[in-house]
Amino acid sequence: MSNASDDSREPLVEKHLAESKQEQPWMVYLSTFVAVCGSFAFGSCAGYSSPAQAAIRNDLSLTIAEAMRVSSAFCVAGWLAIFFANGVVALDLGRLATGYGMGAFSYVENSDQSLLSCATDSDLHWSVCFLHYRHNGLVPCAVSFLGLFCIPESPRWLAKMGRDTEFEAALRKLRGKKTDVSEEAAEIQDYIETLERLPKAKALDLFQRRYIRSVLIAFGLMVFQQFGGINGICFYTSSIFEQAGFPTRLGMIIYAVLQVVITALNAPIVDRAGRKPLLLVSATGLVIGCLITAVSFYLKAHDLAHEAVPVLAVVGIMMYIASFSAGMGAMPWVVMSEIFPINIKGVAGGMATLVNWFGAWAVSYTFNFLMSWSSYGTFIIYAVINALAIVFVIAVVPETKGKTLEEIQAIVNP
Repeated sequence: MSNASDDSREPLVEKHLAESKQEQPWMVYLSTFVAVCGSFAFGSCAGYSSPAQAAIRNDLSLTIAEAMRVSSAFCVAGWLAIFFANGVVALDLGRLATGYGMGAFSYVENSDQSLLSCATDSDLHWSVCFLHYRHNGLVPCAVSFLGLFCIPESPRWLAKMGRDTEFEAALRKLRGKKTDVSEEAAEIQDYIETLERLPKAKALDLFQRRYIRSVLIAFGLMVFQQFGGINGICFYTSSIFEQAGFPTRLGMIIYAVLQVVITALNAPIVDRAGRKPLLLVSATGLVIGCLITAVSFYLKAHDLAHEAVPVLAVVGIMMYIASFSAGMGAMPWVVMSEIFPINIKGVAGGMATLVNWFGAWAVSYTFNFLMSWSSYGTFIIYAVINALAIVFVIAVVPETKGKTLEEIQAIVNP
């Protein structure tokens, strides 16, 4: 590879930013901001209906099962349209239908957007809440849409497409006009050429013996992340508070603030603490949070300690959310990105994401039915699953912090 003889080099991004101290890399900041606006818009879309779910069902005379059947129908129709799509219209309609179905499934509040959405206005009518959401959701969508005209195309994509002139121009625009981008450009080109020489991976290749443990680790973490109850609990937080007798509006505000704070505090320690310790601490906190919440609903079901019920419920849920944000939320994705070789990473990532979203659907679909069966039993089930996650992490998941791909592969496939 070009320039491979250099024994020690700074990370390319840091090096080129250091070289351009005279020029602020404002284009990098702008590109990041535009990308983040997309995530913010996603949060706006997801955050609209959690506090209003009961009012939606009442006003539209929908039972839980009926609401979910309608959502399932949209999802099925959307996926069929995508599968049989021969053009852009069918593909777009399929994406629209699946998005509508998943949005109706969700009844979810997102950590950052719920501060701005109806989490703080849960007494509003759901239609007013929708208008409030549109105000918050349209702004980041508009910024993202307009911003995309101002930022350069991905240099790596341009290089992959063979558009060399545009590739170098985009890279220079990101790094600064006076920055020497030749070394970074050469490294990107070498990386792409290496990928092109690798055999094209298929889904069935994941089940080859050399990949099977990596698949077990990635898929196992995704299963435990979702089936530990996160989407059921997040999607129906306001309903949980209401059933426990805790003020819904106050609970949603505390929930939103806590998740933002924990996520922000956790970011600097991810690389310092390591993946495995964070997963273990997180899963332990999830077990404790589920058990505390289970105790709360057990007391309520048996008409005991009335004053303790709402306090225990909010403490348990907050413990659960804080613990999830501290490790189990992000670490499965980090580990997944580190344990697969380059040639199989795309296929493996796609399949792991499919497993993750299937788990999200299954948990969100079954949560209300489980709560109708036994509120405290539901949280005991989630506690058991999270306890199994602790065993899985100890027995199967390697520490990947600070290790090269070759070192990780040597650990995974001894």
